[in-house]
Amino acid sequence: MISDQLALGALACNCVILGDEHSRQAIVIDGGDGVGEVTERLRKLDLRAKYLLHTHAHIDHIGDAGTLRARTGGAIYLHPADLPLYQTLPLQAQWLGLAKAPAVVALDGELADEELFQCGALAVKVLHTPGHTPGSVCFVVETNSEPLILSGDTLFAGSIGRWDLGGTSQEDIVESIKRKLLVFPDPTTVVPGHGPSTTIGIERRSNPFLVGS
Repeated sequence: MISDQLALGALACNCVILGDEHSRQAIVIDGGDGVGEVTERLRKLDLRAKYLLHTHAHIDHIGDAGTLRARTGGAIYLHPADLPLYQTLPLQAQWLGLAKAPAVVALDGELADEELFQCGALAVKVLHTPGHTPGSVCFVVETNSEPLILSGDTLFAGSIGRWDLGGTSQEDIVESIKRKLLVFPDPTTVVPGHGPSTTIGIERRSNPFLVGS
């Protein structure tokens, strides 16, 4: 498996590119900004985007999905519970003071809990983890050693995502993390939507929202 990571845009959103070495097909997670950087990295890695998967519908995680699809041919997927939030991209752009809002484009499909996306030997599983937004998801990548979790804005190193942005609660996000993420072994690496990576064990032992879980 090929794995690469970029911090994109003013909010330094972690975009992860996962590729299959044999088919040269790729899955791009949260390519919501910095289209030029993503396409250039795909070119350097000699990969072709098959899927553009998004952890949730905040602008920094999905805003440029339409442009990225136009340049790469990848198919855009989002959980249906975040479709109403996706429709508010122009309003989100105003909140951030952006001069121009990204286009709201038709999506190619909807993410479902436990759904599997494959590119050759590469397999990525969807975990619906409502809390940061109603349709927030995490992605689990099976590797030859421990699995890799891409947690979006659900779980951070030492913290959790905001839950006060509409339609969710602190109880929702903590319950999602407990049920869907803390079941993984302690050595499991977690790549959040922003900031440094962590592990399940570190968060289980020291995250103030999760200690004792």
